[in-house]
Amino acid sequence: MKTRPLRKILVANRGEIAVRIIRACRDLGIQSIAVYSDPDRTALHVQLADEAYPLKGTRASETYLDQSKILTVAAQATVDALHPGYGFLSENQFFSAAVEQAGVRFIGPPAKAIRLLGDKTSARTLARKLGLPTISGTEALADGGRALAAAKDLGFPVLLKAAAGGGGKGMRVVQSESKFASLFEMAQSEVQNAFGDDRIFIEQYIKRPHHVEIQVLADEHGNVVHLGERDCSIQRRHQKVVEESPSPLITPELRNAMGEAAVRLIRAAGYVNAGTVEFLVDASSRYYFLEVNTRLQVEHPVTEAVTGFDLVKEQIHVAGGDALSFTQKQIRFNGHAIECRIYAEDPLNNFLPSTGRLAHFIPPDGPCVRVDSGALAGDLIGIHYDPMLAKVICWGGDRPQAIATMRRALREFVITGVETTLPFCQAVLKSQAFVDGNHNTQFIDKEFDFNTLREIEGEEHFFAALAAILIKRSLAERPQETQDTVGQSLWRLKREDTYR
Repeated sequence: MKTRPLRKILVANRGEIAVRIIRACRDLGIQSIAVYSDPDRTALHVQLADEAYPLKGTRASETYLDQSKILTVAAQATVDALHPGYGFLSENQFFSAAVEQAGVRFIGPPAKAIRLLGDKTSARTLARKLGLPTISGTEALADGGRALAAAKDLGFPVLLKAAAGGGGKGMRVVQSESKFASLFEMAQSEVQNAFGDDRIFIEQYIKRPHHVEIQVLADEHGNVVHLGERDCSIQRRHQKVVEESPSPLITPELRNAMGEAAVRLIRAAGYVNAGTVEFLVDASSRYYFLEVNTRLQVEHPVTEAVTGFDLVKEQIHVAGGDALSFTQKQIRFNGHAIECRIYAEDPLNNFLPSTGRLAHFIPPDGPCVRVDSGALAGDLIGIHYDPMLAKVICWGGDRPQAIATMRRALREFVITGVETTLPFCQAVLKSQAFVDGNHNTQFIDKEFDFNTLREIEGEEHFFAALAAILIKRSLAERPQETQDTVGQSLWRLKREDTYR
């Protein structure tokens, strides 16, 4: 295989993942091209990119999900490759094929692999052929009548899932036939808005499992490796909120078995680039194949923290035709890492999105703390996109150390102007079930005590007010000419003619 050095990459996404990819490009000496909707014109990912192009619109359907607009920018900017990040078009087989047909490298799996593994029905069929234990489920369905009949055959309760994407979008637990029609319609609407595809996959619902996923990487030279597991069992509305590696549940023997199963599946599918094979693990440590996410995952930083490998850079190298820079035997797991997703949501009001302008946004710092974010103080947090503001990733020599560092980091994180899940994440890390590693996917719904949030929220408001006072005092002590530039957007410092 010949290598194809990449010099210019279009980042077809927004927010913290766009920032993450742009920074990887900068490290590698590759030019980055950003795209932006009208509300994102001054966003951090736009400021950091070498060039940025408008998509002209507000909603995701007319901007980041518009394939023709994205492909037009790719042609105008004469890019070598396109990185889709996660969400939006990242798992769209037709988009992947269109990018390649345009002569641009798609930094992700080929369309045929997305078609095979991104579709939950065909992925489950392949997994069964390879001997992986699976959960009973249906084909992808769009017709409500056929879906109800299939659900009745499976037996309630059932779980509804997006056929063409992940991230918890469209997931609904349906306990009875009487609830099915309304929940199916709600799920269809959500996945149509998120992925442009309203098909729903239905499977049997397993109570109180751990959600454990295996990170995989594959290149065009036949090399496939796994980088261990992540435990993603702390979820609300089937959306992961706290992830960690390694899982407190998984033994070395079970890790090897699940890792080998994931590699076998990926190899059989002819998969290339980064992906994640997801499993459910029950109380008896039996694992069941769940699905494949044919993209980079939100929680990839915890794997990076315990292995020392940069997954985004590996993605870029693989897309350029290089072999993986390491073998399975060279992968070592060091310490423990935890990630908390910080959303602009009100945890005391059923996690409803919170909108407004970020008055203060001061991330934590210090040893073993990493913050991935696309937010800045002064940003307007609206209703059009995912409300995640940041990811806090903390590492420790062992799990107790990682928990202690994360508690400190969350306490230091100051965000004002919107409600956030900071106090919720603090409460999770203080809960005995989490500390003991006895939590499961039902933890928030069945076990979490929301009364603990009120005391923590009081502390947060105190620290936020204290931070505001310190900021004002600091500004007051600066020369006037310095004050005038504090908080000035980098947008004003870049050449306007770069932005077409």
